[in-house]
Order: sequence, then structure tokens, then C-alpha cells
Amino acid sequence: MTTRAHSLSRQPLYDVTATKCLEQAALAHAANHALMEQAGAATARLARALAPHARQFWIACGQGNNGGDGFETAVQLHRAGRRVSVGLAGDVGRLPDDARWAFKRVRAAGIPVAETPPDDLVEQDLCIDALLGIGGSQRPAPPWMQASLHALHDAPCKVLCIDVPSGLDASTGQYAEGFAPDPACAGERHTLSLMTLKPGLFTGHGRDAAGIVWFDGLGIDPSWLDRTPPTAWLSGQVAPRPRTHASHKGSFGDVAILGGEALRRRGMGMGGAALLAGSAALHAGAGRVLVALLDGPGGMALDMSQPELMFRTPAALDLATTTLVCGCGGGEAVRDHLPRVLAEATRLVLDADALNTIAAERSLQDQLRKRADQGVVTILTPHPLEAGRLLGTDAARVQSDRLAAAAHLVERYACVAVLKGSGTVIAAPGLTPAINPTGNGRLATAGTGDVLAGMVGASLAAAGRSPSMEQAFDAARDAAYRHGALADDWPNHLPLTAGGLARRSATS
Repeated sequence: MTTRAHSLSRQPLYDVTATKCLEQAALAHAANHALMEQAGAATARLARALAPHARQFWIACGQGNNGGDGFETAVQLHRAGRRVSVGLAGDVGRLPDDARWAFKRVRAAGIPVAETPPDDLVEQDLCIDALLGIGGSQRPAPPWMQASLHALHDAPCKVLCIDVPSGLDASTGQYAEGFAPDPACAGERHTLSLMTLKPGLFTGHGRDAAGIVWFDGLGIDPSWLDRTPPTAWLSGQVAPRPRTHASHKGSFGDVAILGGEALRRRGMGMGGAALLAGSAALHAGAGRVLVALLDGPGGMALDMSQPELMFRTPAALDLATTTLVCGCGGGEAVRDHLPRVLAEATRLVLDADALNTIAAERSLQDQLRKRADQGVVTILTPHPLEAGRLLGTDAARVQSDRLAAAAHLVERYACVAVLKGSGTVIAAPGLTPAINPTGNGRLATAGTGDVLAGMVGASLAAAGRSPSMEQAFDAARDAAYRHGALADDWPNHLPLTAGGLARRSATS
């Protein structure tokens, strides 16, 4: 059965290696060509549902089994009385056995096969991408494939990709060179993921490339999935946190924010970042929020717009009893406080300049690693550039395999890692990572990362005084989901600002 893969339920994700193992097991138990017939039937059903008024369907097919799925889709559409044509400019003699069988069915049905797409496609029609699938990209793409890709990218109608968009790595969500479409010309896209859901569809370039993701298991035995550990989990909807009548502010923990370098230090005041984190923690349900700005004596004592925030000097913070969010707008000033923070904080979220400072100093890195041995919890919330610095590499390398980068952060620092970006990755020692399905490009504005840090702090504080690594992982995962969901629900007519996002970060 074909269903839409969305953010309401937690779902397992399998990379290319795991998917191929499952595919081999399925082929060993299935009749000849049965899986290809099921894939074609599922694609044809979805194609008709997506474009019920289509005048025609054009299917761009490659020289592998993904192309075979496209051939079988064409046969199924033709049987349903729909006008369909197949694009195939490659060498038919190179088709694998199953794909060759499906191509013979195309020929027998009299379905037109041509090197170029129809020149009369209109908006209600549908194009289907069956060029490559998970088998890997051809580098560089041959001219015939480039022509088909351009036709798909420039099509005036919806595009449905079979299994994965061509050229996208199903494990990492990165495009092979020469395959990425021009964002300006990419229209509405859908992807039907077959047999398994793949992590690359939900992180990196995957979310833009895949569009709306659908899933059909092709009747695979569920017990095979149970015996195969998933590569990652797609996070599901977060349940509201109940508050009993006998609750008090201490029931939901104290969150302290340490950050906000003063203007007078370097002429670059960043107190707003700390206030945003504090506001987010407050509205996300923390029982009490303390803000310690890095501005020395005589600093801010009251925020008239949010009098619930209580101000402290850094020295006045009791790091053993609060959940500390450190680094938001910290600038250079946070350096002086990090040795104490790493030594004394029992529940710690490190963000922004705290991460950059740690990345630059080996002694602080050593302190960070030792925290796990002491049984205390640390959550890192880097964006790709900060993650690159922590790993001694760069943002491009991090983005090339986001799941691997998050795993390396966990291995190096024995912390929960929240690698921000499209399809935020949450990882922790000994646990299967999660990919967050919520959020959108509206979050690309200053301060939203500070809001996430504050929300993570509130979620961690609610986990209790001595949270386990698994509880910290769940806290980070839930905060990332809520943060992205706020952006997804943002009114279309209003610009998203970090301050507005912080004030909307309610737990229910």
C-alpha cells in the first residue's frame, strides 16, 4: 500500500547498503519480475492520483532497474487507458534482465519510445523520473541523460521520482556533480520511495529534491525490517507534555542562559542572542529562566518586555542545579567562563561561540570529553560550519555526509549532537540517530539558532536533575521537532523573526 511519509509518525530509515540487502532477500523469495511489477503498479497508481486530469504521462527511463520500474509503470498506465510515452536514449542492450523484460512489455504494448520528451506537455500532465534510482550516479552524466534531466527539471508539470530523484545519494542527501536542478526552475516534486524510506530523502538537499515523499513497501516481509537495524529514524510528532495540578515551577526545572557579549568589549553587542534563548526557554515551558549576560558589573537587571526573565551575574549562577545554555552571542567573552562551565555544569547545552572557542582550544576539548566519564550530560547544537571546526574540517565536508558528521561529533566528544540544517540530525552515543522532518527555509534568519538552544535547554530541564544520555537525546530531538513545526505553521503573510518564534515556542 502506498502511503505518504510525513512527520506525524516515527519511521525507520535505511541507507543504500541496508536497502540493497533487503532487496536481495526479497528477490530470493519472490517470483521472477514480481518486485518490478509491484513497483510499476504502485508508481502508476500514485501517478494517476497525483495527475487525475493528465492528458499524457512522460517517463524518462535509464539503463538500470530503476528504468525497468519506469517501463513497467508505462505498461500499467497504458493498461489503465492513459496516454503514455517513454524516454530512452541509452543502449537497450545494456539493460539488466528484469529491465529488459519490462522493456519488451513496453514494445509489445505499442507504447511510444523516443529520445526526446513530448513537446506538448502542459501543467496538468505528469513526468516520471526513472533514470537512476539508488544504484548510484553516472559521472559525468552522459549527454542523453543530461538531456532527460534538463527536460525533467524544466517540465511545466509535476515530477514524480521513482525511489529517489536521479543523482541524489539516497544515504546522504547530496547531489552528484551535474545533477542538481536550478532551484529557480524546479517545480512541484514528489518521490515514491520503494521498499524502504531512505535517509537522504530527508536531510541535506534531499528535502528540496524529493518534495513530498510517498512510501510503498512492495509487500516486503515486515520481519525482515525488524531484523535489520535502521540507519536512522525519522522523528515523529511530539506529544504535548502534561502538567499535573500539583505542579510547581520547580517541577519543570531552572534554565540559565550564559552569553551575550557586551557592546563595549569589541563594539559588537550580542546580548540579543542570550535574550532570545531565554525567551525561548521561558515560552517552551521552563519553570524559571535566569539570564547571565557577559557584560560585567552594572549589566542589565530587567527586561521590561519579559519581566519573567531573572538576571544574574555569571558568578551567581549555581551550575550544579540549573540546566545551562552557554554560548549564545558569547563572542570572545565566553572564553573566560568555559573552564568553570565544563567543570561544574551538570546539564549543559553548548551553542554558537562556546563551540567555536572549544574547537580552537585542545584543553577545552579534553574537558568536554571528560564530562561523559563524570556522568553528566552535554548537548552540542552546531550548524555545519561550527561542526566542521569541532571536527577539524570544513562545512562542505560536514554537509557531504551529515549523518557521518554527527556520528563523528558523538564519537569525539561523547555528547548528544544536534547538527542543524535541512533535516537536522540528532545523534548520541549508543543510539540510532534521528533526522528531524520539520522546518523550512524561513528559519534562515538571525537568531533562530539561539531560539533552538533555549528550547533544547527547556526540554532538557524537564527531563529531571540527572537525565540519562537517552533522555538527553529525546529532549534534543523533541525540541528540534517543535522548533521546526513552529516554522511550518507560521502564517504565510507574516515574516518569521527569531523573537516571534521564541514567543510561540509553547509546549502544546
